[in-house]
Amino acid sequence: MNDEYRPAVVPASTYRLQIQPAFTFDDAAARAAYLADLGVTHAYLSPVLAPAKGSTHGYDVIDHSRLNPEAGGRPAFDRLSAALEAAGLGAVADVVPNHMAVPTPASDNAQLWSVLREGPESPFASWFDVDWSVPDRAILMAVLGQRIGQVLAAGELTLDVTGDEPVLRYYDHVFPVRPGTEDLPLAQLVDRQWYRLAHWRVADEELNYRRFFDVDTLAAVRVEDPEVFDASHALLLELLRAGELQGLRIDHPDGLADPRGYLARLAAATERDGSSAWVVVEKILEGGETLPTDWATAGTTGYDALHEVGGLFLDQAGAEPLTSLYASLTGDSEPFSAVVEQAKREVVEHGLYAEVHRLVDLLAAICHDDVDLRDHTRRGLHESVVELLVAFPRYRAYVVPGEATPAEAVEVLEEAATAARAHLAPERHDTLAVVVDLALGRAGSPDDPRLAEFVVRFQQTCGPVMAKGVEDTAFYRWFRLSSLNEVGGDPTRFGTSPEEFHNFAGVLSRTWPSAMTTLSTHDTKRSEDVRAHLTPLSEHPDEFAAALAGWRELAAAHRDAELDVRTELLVWQTLVGTWGRSGPLAEERLLAYLEKATREAKDHTTWTAPDEAYEAAVQHFARGVLGDEAVLAAVGAWVERTADASRVAVLGQKFVQLAMPGVPDVYQGTELVDLSLVDPDNRREVDYDERARRLAALDAGERPADVDDEKLLVVSRTLRVRREHPEAFLGETAAYAAVPTSTGNAVAFARGPLDAPVVVAVATRLPGSLERLGGWGEHTLALPAGTWRNAFTGVEVPGGSARFADVLDGLPVALLVRV
Repeated sequence: MNDEYRPAVVPASTYRLQIQPAFTFDDAAARAAYLADLGVTHAYLSPVLAPAKGSTHGYDVIDHSRLNPEAGGRPAFDRLSAALEAAGLGAVADVVPNHMAVPTPASDNAQLWSVLREGPESPFASWFDVDWSVPDRAILMAVLGQRIGQVLAAGELTLDVTGDEPVLRYYDHVFPVRPGTEDLPLAQLVDRQWYRLAHWRVADEELNYRRFFDVDTLAAVRVEDPEVFDASHALLLELLRAGELQGLRIDHPDGLADPRGYLARLAAATERDGSSAWVVVEKILEGGETLPTDWATAGTTGYDALHEVGGLFLDQAGAEPLTSLYASLTGDSEPFSAVVEQAKREVVEHGLYAEVHRLVDLLAAICHDDVDLRDHTRRGLHESVVELLVAFPRYRAYVVPGEATPAEAVEVLEEAATAARAHLAPERHDTLAVVVDLALGRAGSPDDPRLAEFVVRFQQTCGPVMAKGVEDTAFYRWFRLSSLNEVGGDPTRFGTSPEEFHNFAGVLSRTWPSAMTTLSTHDTKRSEDVRAHLTPLSEHPDEFAAALAGWRELAAAHRDAELDVRTELLVWQTLVGTWGRSGPLAEERLLAYLEKATREAKDHTTWTAPDEAYEAAVQHFARGVLGDEAVLAAVGAWVERTADASRVAVLGQKFVQLAMPGVPDVYQGTELVDLSLVDPDNRREVDYDERARRLAALDAGERPADVDDEKLLVVSRTLRVRREHPEAFLGETAAYAAVPTSTGNAVAFARGPLDAPVVVAVATRLPGSLERLGGWGEHTLALPAGTWRNAFTGVEVPGGSARFADVLDGLPVALLVRV
């Protein structure tokens, strides 16, 4: 952690709520008492500022000066704040500093409308990352269904008047008219605007404003400009000063020009009496990457913890047989790294061509004006940039123009260059070296603004390449075990040993003790419990292979020739992962998921060019499977056979996440077993009345009736212990220590002062091997001295050598609190 950063309030825990028109601030306020009963200390709200009309997620902000009007606006937010305060709760909110929406109509975004109308003379021209080097038609508005000439010929574009202002209309789209051009003939008028209306396909090749990943309707904001920062954060800072918010979660800081500078400015703006707001960042760490220690943040939002915790419940011995199974069925033996390389290459050369083109423009200009660099051709620069982006293994380096380049950034870029060099002709190697030197700021003139822009833009492009190439393409192409294909994850890393977990948790406790931890978010591809339901595949790969062969044979009549085996494997794993109390998931949910999955994979069909025949084959298979009683009976038999193992993972991973170092977040509804898939499936309505009824029954002394009750018991009791014993989980006394065990089928750790721990957490892992070995038998764990009471069952056990069979009586997890 940054030694100079001191958060004023660190939540003991958070509970994520998706604010949207269907779940307003008042709806959240109505659940304040339930959240307090559950044991959380802070409600964690999705973006609260005004988004585009109808937004169900809030990341498409159009007005930083207003709270979401479709969620009730400021009056409802104030009621929510009052309800939370009355329940003894605080609130933290999601912040979107990187981009704003390009809404329909564009007039909904006042800053954007002004820039479209007045161009560089607009008072908001500095807000957006626009290339104003083009003398006119600078902002590409790629919204037309056909080319501009065809649109004009068809009379689809008309001049109209809204209020006193002339506007151009194209169906639902409305655009302002540059003053002084309103009397021109329509074709000339269109040609004289500060924006260029174009066919939607033009965007990927000629877009000249920075956007969020490859989403044209999210325009990047220059929050590094102090005036833009002040204006876009004024309301949030007001809420922090008023005590209506106590912390912030920062969305996608890697997209910013200067993440470190942004966080420092945010810390300074929220500073009171030497402390600042608790701030965590949505940061994906790749491989051995660590969060920069000079960032003013409490840590990440917890994707790293998600994978370490989930891996504890996977059997590493299952990796090889599942790899062989996947290869034998698909005929695909290439490693995942090759899938990633191909996917990133496609993204760089197609979806992000405009971003690459801008980088090459900058390089060509820099090289042209430097006699030492002049002989590096535009084509060579383009090829080098492409290969470097494909090879770059992280979301960004941390190079700040004008500052000494960090050694780690040099190392990572040079490693990427080594990989890139293998894909370039020998005569391009010198050009690649120049590109690397310029990206590191160690070539060219340090006073050249184009060099500074290239250094920043290269880093801002690395993130989209990783996100679109890996998460949104490769993860939908390779399904050895789909639960590993998760945000910020590495599907080639199969499982986490107890020793690896203890090392991770110990480092987290010492370096980022107030970071967030999570198992489910609005961005995860599968909920925590879907992933848990897939863990038995790792312990029983041969049995799964045999079961899968039977399923495929039973479903042969539903399989069209067009269906890819990889897609079929995804269907089967999705069925297993989402199988609930009432059986398989609903047809509409499965079909919607498969449409998204196959289009994201971009193998057979895409969002921009759907292949109707392939999508029909996928739908035919999915419908056939869901309607075939014999197939469902066979899949159901597997689910029933592995239910006990799934239960161990469901309860175990949630418990470990709640008890380990960090601030645990509970995603809405996941205090019961939640079998959601990727968004928008994970934003479905949550039945809070059912959860409140179950919690009241447990509090009245009823025994858990099912796994839902068991999970609710584990979540509520662990959160309450965190709230009642802050010294064990927060602050200088909240140490972490592994508790010795005589078996690898359990993980145990203590929290609190090292010389007198307050709680001990114990969780079962790998129940399949445990059963094969004959159960717990005489296996023990070494409890610290004292008497310990199980917060889940009330049973007390003495310190010293304790039998697992006594500690884990009735549940596969135990939270032992010192009496």
